[in-house]
Amino acid sequence: MEKLTPRELIIKTLKEKSSLKQDVYANTLHAFNLFKSTAKQVAADLKKEATAIDKRVIIDYKEKGAFEFELRVAGDLLIFNMHTNIFEFDKSHNIWKSSYVKEEHMRSFCGIINIYNFLNDSFTYNRVNDSGYVIGRIFVNNENHYFVEGKRQLGFLYNDFIHSIIDEEAIKSVLESTILYCLNFDLFTPPFDSIKEISVADMQTASEGMQIKTGKRLGFRFQADNDDFA
Repeated sequence: MEKLTPRELIIKTLKEKSSLKQDVYANTLHAFNLFKSTAKQVAADLKKEATAIDKRVIIDYKEKGAFEFELRVAGDLLIFNMHTNIFEFDKSHNIWKSSYVKEEHMRSFCGIINIYNFLNDSFTYNRVNDSGYVIGRIFVNNENHYFVEGKRQLGFLYNDFIHSIIDEEAIKSVLESTILYCLNFDLFTPPFDSIKEISVADMQTASEGMQIKTGKRLGFRFQADNDDFA
């Protein structure tokens, strides 16, 4: 086989990898726009039912730009964010065990949609020290296949990368699982020893900016690799 010159290698790489990344980006952006429209509809439907039960329960959708939107569900704020870059996986990732990826390496390049869970009050009262959590990451490739890394049902319901195609029905299912997860992910009181000491400055500013840190699992370890809290 004739050895390629550096220029030929550059053109080959641009053709094979850069064009593919453009395809992945286009697919991920299309999926994210579907997430927006579906989330808006889901919020409207839930709002009607929730208002009939209790008017104090707020459900709302808010678009924050081309790559971000918010979904408020009662006291929780879900922030969906699309990363504008395309990624490949570390060689230790389980994706490399998949026959789907082994068959064609380029299928491993994915766009990412991140799902963050915050307390809505953290933003309402400008509690800038409060904690939020990444509860899910949606990966989309050049063939519109997808899978989700996440906590509990988000992690085991959507991991069939070989067969799962991202579409409106799949997105609605992911959204509903995400909402259900965050509603069941309750605010725990932190261990006493983690809050028994507070500075004068924190106490003086607590009534103004609510600087005493709050998070759903503050003082507990939020496990990265399993669904237990310790």
